[in-house]
Amino acid sequence: MAESEPIVVQKFGGTSLATSDRIRNAAELVLSTKQGGRRPVVAASAMGSTTDDLLDMAFDLADRPGERDLDLLLSTGEVVSSALLSILLNSMGAPAVAVTGPAAGIVTDGRYGRARIKTINPAYLRGLIDDGVIPVVAGFQGISESGEVTTLGRGASDTTAVALAVAVGAHHCEINTDVDGIFSADPRIEPNARKLEKVTYEETLEMATLGAKVMHPRSVEVAERHNLRIVVRSSFNRNPGTEILASNEIDIEIGAKVRAVVHNANVARITVLGVPDRPGLAQAIFQPLADAAVNVDVIVQNLAHGGNTDISFSVERTDLEKALGFVTPVAEEVGAGGVSSSSDLGTISIVGTGMQSTPGVAAQMFGALASAGINITSITTSEIRITCLIDENRLEDAVHVLHKSFGLGRR
Repeated sequence: MAESEPIVVQKFGGTSLATSDRIRNAAELVLSTKQGGRRPVVAASAMGSTTDDLLDMAFDLADRPGERDLDLLLSTGEVVSSALLSILLNSMGAPAVAVTGPAAGIVTDGRYGRARIKTINPAYLRGLIDDGVIPVVAGFQGISESGEVTTLGRGASDTTAVALAVAVGAHHCEINTDVDGIFSADPRIEPNARKLEKVTYEETLEMATLGAKVMHPRSVEVAERHNLRIVVRSSFNRNPGTEILASNEIDIEIGAKVRAVVHNANVARITVLGVPDRPGLAQAIFQPLADAAVNVDVIVQNLAHGGNTDISFSVERTDLEKALGFVTPVAEEVGAGGVSSSSDLGTISIVGTGMQSTPGVAAQMFGALASAGINITSITTSEIRITCLIDENRLEDAVHVLHKSFGLGRR
């Protein structure tokens, strides 16, 4: 195998590997890549709903499965799919080897359930590639420095793929999924959603963080840090996908102030009532959440009667119980008036690099929501996004209203 031939990392998501026929389709795409004069490295997710099925079984057997055992259990899903894909590739005449995350040299920080990749030693993979063998790497997993199998978080096979691409010096990373690319809104909700040909790392990261399911946020961070080109495309056709690139490589069309509408129903709100107004208490509330890798998004602090404050913030709904377990004792310790929570909310966001130089975007968003009778509970912003917390049952209405207001539909 000529070393001049570019390396391409191809990641296949769970829907792309859900059945024997789909595994066969993925193998044909990998074989096509090899026959096209490129050297493929594969990152495989677990088949279909395997991870959810394993979780259900674990929680059926125990109320609180141990984190170590749970990570070891969940890592098996990707091992199965990578082994099956490797078996098929070999039967098709393409030498391949299934490789676990630890065997691929992926070393993590040891945090169960949401580990971060610290280093990758690519020596073993490079040896396979140089010998003309296709490494089929189990995504979503690695090994801690103490030798424990750890997982990287739901959807983090994307991160495995991007990190591998950086480690082996790949030309680009291809994310094969069940949609044609990244859209101006979720096409399952907004029928007029338009596929974006190119998006920036910044836009993609905002969309991923806000709830879009196409890319895992940490994978985008790694790609941006190393200026790695990513292509998101469908496993089921060869339509051009969406390229994720640096902002200086994309000509944003004139007037494209907003590029996408993103909604997220996996949202809950926690309010700490009557927090004494003195320095350090906000840090006391949020530091345990940070230490436990609980993501906090929309934060609002209101001055209450008697000089005390109410602090409200949003977390992922799946993290609500965990977050309350940290916040409630801290609230009692600092003398707060109590803690309340709500899980019937969602976020609606607009994203676009053109927003930072365009006045009036916020007013247009708020006006469009108001015209549809959608009440805004709280708001947070960055240079390229505005996020509103609203009632969950109005999320789809908000998607349609904002998508139309900003003219994001197919042209």
